This record gives sequence, C-alpha cells and structure tokens, in this order.
Amino acid sequence: MSETGATILGCAGQQLSKAEAAFFREAAPWGFILFSRNVGDAEQLRALCGDLREAVGREAPILIDQEGGRVHRLAPPLGRAWPAPLDHAEAASDAARALFLRYRLIAAELRDVGIDANCAPMADVAEEATHLFLKNRCYGVEPGVVARRARAVAEGLMAGGVLPVLKHVPGHGRARADSHLELPVVRASKDELEARDFAAFRPLGDLPLAMTAHIVYSAFDADRPATTSPRMIRHIRDGIGIEGLLMTDDISMQALHGPMVARAEDSIAAGCDVVLHCNGEMAEMEQVVAGSGTLWGAAARRADAAIAARRAPEDLDIAEAEEELRALGGMAGDG
Repeated sequence: MSETGATILGCAGQQLSKAEAAFFREAAPWGFILFSRNVGDAEQLRALCGDLREAVGREAPILIDQEGGRVHRLAPPLGRAWPAPLDHAEAASDAARALFLRYRLIAAELRDVGIDANCAPMADVAEEATHLFLKNRCYGVEPGVVARRARAVAEGLMAGGVLPVLKHVPGHGRARADSHLELPVVRASKDELEARDFAAFRPLGDLPLAMTAHIVYSAFDADRPATTSPRMIRHIRDGIGIEGLLMTDDISMQALHGPMVARAEDSIAAGCDVVLHCNGEMAEMEQVVAGSGTLWGAAARRADAAIAARRAPEDLDIAEAEEELRALGGMAGDG
C-alpha cells in the first residue's frame, strides 16, 4: 500500500466510481470528507463510507460539517433539525450543557451512518460586524465563554465516538468577508488578537484536530493568509498552543489563489499537516495530492495521535437526552 497521503479528499456523488476508487487506492488520503451531494439515505451513506475505507485499506476518518442550523449535511430524517448554534446557546438556561447534549446526539447520528469526525467546534468569537455567513454559527461574544462552550461541543462529540475538528484557527470572528468567496484581511494589533481571538482557542489546544482560517492577519504576516503563512502557523503552534493535527480549510475556496498544486505545496511548507480539498473534482485532487506529499515526521505522529483519540461511543439514552435538552430550552427555530 502507498504511504499515507497528507490529504483529506471528497468524492463526486453518492456512490464511489471505479475511477475514484482506483485514484484513492493510489493516493491513500489520510481521510475523506462528505457533503450534501454525497448523502442519500442511511443505507447508501453507510455503503459509501465502507467503500471509501475499502479503497484505502484502513479505517480512515470520514469527516463532515454537521454544525446544525444552516450548516448541516444530514437533513431530516438522517439528522435532526437544529437552531443556529449561537441562537441555541444564548437561549438555553445552561448553554454548555445544551451544546454538549446537542453534539452528543449529532455524534450518534453520524456514527450510525459511518461518519466519525465532525468539523466542530468553532471557537471564533462573534462580533457586531462578523460576516453573516459565520456569525450565528459562533457560540458567543466573549472568548472565555466561547472556549467553555467549544469544550462542551468537543466533549459531546468525543463521548459519541466522533473526533472534533477545532476551527477556524486562529479566529474568523473579525473577518468582514466570506473566505469562501474572497480573502479577508484582519488588521487588528497583536495585542488585540491575543486578548480576544486567540484567547478563545488557547484552552482548546489539546484537541486532536484543528482547521486553519484562510485569513490574512496583517500584524503577523501582511502577505499571506494563515493557511500558507509560516509565521502564522508557527504562532498557532508555539503562541496559541495548538497541539493536534492541523488541517487546512478547503483549499479550493476563493480566498486562496493560484494552481491547486501550489496551494497545497504552500500549505505544507507553511507547517500545515494535512491539506483539505472538498469538491471532489478529479483534476484538482490530482494536483492536491501531488502538492501535498505524504505524512511523515511530526505530522505523521500527530495523525497517529488523532486516530488513537477515536473511541467507542459511550452509552446514551436518546429519549432522556432529548428530554433534558428540551428542558434546557433554546430549541425553537431551524437556524
């Protein structure tokens, strides 16, 4: 078998094609990510997860974005309809407990169909001017509160046997642009960033996986977004204390520029461990694989540690969890 590639890749549809299976067998990505285009019913999704893992010959992690609210890939009946995270947290009598239960139930939904990693929690601190694509996905407006709620989300996922992915390091809350569409630039000072944005991530540095932000923080590097900035990645590691496997946000987002191979090379050279590519387009994936190389050294050790953090789900009385969650409040609306 090939060495493990420093990539997390998507696929095009609800079934794995022969060409995709052959490509993944050779590329050996560390993991996979699924989107709504990949989701049919439970039986189909379990089969797809099985085929992805069979292609690489191991229990590769399979990721998804299942935050609830606007960002959900498993719609009813596969996944519950949830309010936006910020709305839920602010309306609940005990926000941390409510978020723990919410994500414990989400973990059960994910594990049921073969998915074992979720791109949550978010430790981005919401501000008055935070871009609307992000704002109500946040957990609060104060870094200490956000950190506590993010920890509850991570613990809920891990109790359900699902790996959490901390995002968007080192903080997306000050961004006034949507990084899916353009490159945001944050001009706050180092002191301002340390005291607010970075402070929410610092208590979460022990989580097994984290995802970068495609944002320029001009106080650290005026020329490169965090994902491709050696100075910013060094500070994420040494200044903020992120210890886990560091993956890029989707490198096909329009915040980044240039050929996919160069985006991947720059991300790895900056200090990211794994490159995430989401859209399932074969020609782009070939470039990403070529530019990312294979896991080795400290990156390989962090990848192994993330896999080792996976555990069997703890027992859960679903009806009891739902009843407690309703009693805590904040469940109205669909986000």
